[in-house]
Amino acid sequence: MTAMLEPISELKLEGITKRFPGVLACDGISLQVRRGEVLALVGENGAGKTTLMNIIMGLYRPDSGSLFVNGEEVHFRTPGDAYARGIGMVHQHFMLVPNMTVAENLALGLKQLHHFMWLDIKGAARRIREVSERYELPVNPDAYIWQLSVGEQQRVELVKTLCLGARLLILDEPTSALTPQETDDLIERLQRMASELAIIFISHKLNEVKALSDRVSILRHGAVVFNGHTVNHEPAELAALMTGHEVTLPRNEGTGRPGKPLLSVKNLCVRGDRGNLVLDGLNLELRAGEILGVAGVSGNGQRELADTLAGLRAVESGEILFEGQNLANCSPRAIIDAGMGYVPEDRQTEGIVPSFSVKDNFILKDFASQQFSKLSFLRRREIDRHADQLKAGFDIRCPSTSTATGALSGGNIQKVILAREIARGPKALVAVYPTRGIDMGAQEFIHSQLLDHRRKGVGIVLISEELEEVMNLSDRIAVIYKGKILKTLPAVEATRERLGILMAGLTDTDSPPEPAASALPSAGAVHE
Repeated sequence: MTAMLEPISELKLEGITKRFPGVLACDGISLQVRRGEVLALVGENGAGKTTLMNIIMGLYRPDSGSLFVNGEEVHFRTPGDAYARGIGMVHQHFMLVPNMTVAENLALGLKQLHHFMWLDIKGAARRIREVSERYELPVNPDAYIWQLSVGEQQRVELVKTLCLGARLLILDEPTSALTPQETDDLIERLQRMASELAIIFISHKLNEVKALSDRVSILRHGAVVFNGHTVNHEPAELAALMTGHEVTLPRNEGTGRPGKPLLSVKNLCVRGDRGNLVLDGLNLELRAGEILGVAGVSGNGQRELADTLAGLRAVESGEILFEGQNLANCSPRAIIDAGMGYVPEDRQTEGIVPSFSVKDNFILKDFASQQFSKLSFLRRREIDRHADQLKAGFDIRCPSTSTATGALSGGNIQKVILAREIARGPKALVAVYPTRGIDMGAQEFIHSQLLDHRRKGVGIVLISEELEEVMNLSDRIAVIYKGKILKTLPAVEATRERLGILMAGLTDTDSPPEPAASALPSAGAVHE
């Protein structure tokens, strides 16, 4: 890597245009960001934000337009060129090798640490400690990536990017996979760092945009539709500019009466990846035609509960009764055939096959059915008809249903998964963080779909760390704490304060605990 030139004081884009087959991703975009400020870049999924950032980082070449650093026109052909001019990006999906240490991950990318037959791991660790102390980003250089929480991995990405010489940081959805506590911690750290860096902050969470950014640029269909100072605009105004219409997230009005018990989980005990009991005698009941919200601080067994209900994790003891049939330790295929739908937490690796087309992902669970195959041959016309119907009905924005699903934006991938699960006509649906990392327009659509199918008699288990989402959509809310349901209460009786007390492991009559010294576990700790 070449030596970094003078510290970056301004990045300016003029008329950036980029086309892909069937898509105008960037349409004459112009914007600028200076040292000492945070520019928020917002827009619906597929508006062109990530494409634009990939152009800045040298991953794509623009069809037309110019980039200027400190007033000088630049042409980046690789990310190394961008880093050499002080520009670095923290991607939404972390670029880390899980079975390597933090220091080893840095050494891979920093050529100064490359020697003839070895990598200078001690030098990498020393560099990490220097940057960690300077920016108050505590990171253990000797920790393995797989040992770290998502929030700690986010800090590792930040430190790695700064170690590589970045003085303009591009953050692509940095809070999409973080807990509320980790999000607050990250925003606070970025506010401190902003005094000596330039930051481009991409986020769908408009409250975070308000809290962190100085200016905001809004993209719609690849073009800038608004530039202005963030302080002058409320989140609702920004959402309307982003989508082109007023956005109102729907609420569960509590109309209709839930039906008979559909899913009963009794004394469920499940072991985690390290052999410890993560679900310890958990009980819950889901009725037909209701949304049961599961609320809790991350790491209290939500992921293991979802995996177990989908047949992806073994049951130590207990029962999962679905319409009277015990599905404990049944195969995923048996659970699917029983009528259970599943929207997983990790949409990229569990929800889709990224290299498969949209239409093939639509039929992942049903390709062998009579509707889509005959005499072991796929019925391509019926598959195309089915895909076109779902694409239109769920407003999935892609050039065609032959497009690789992994090439879509996060919100459109989420719509593909939801469309597949709902089109199958499930009796019950387990939805895990269904709106994580997607824009408000897509949130509005997904919430409407969940409420609509609740009215049709589908029972829905909604697992989310977004209290507002749980409170808006649920009929009842079950609070999970250390692998048990501490209490289940009607949504009309739930408040943020009451849920917060329960999520801390206290009953309504207990006094609040002493505040913890830190909202985050220490870097390098081993996590379940």
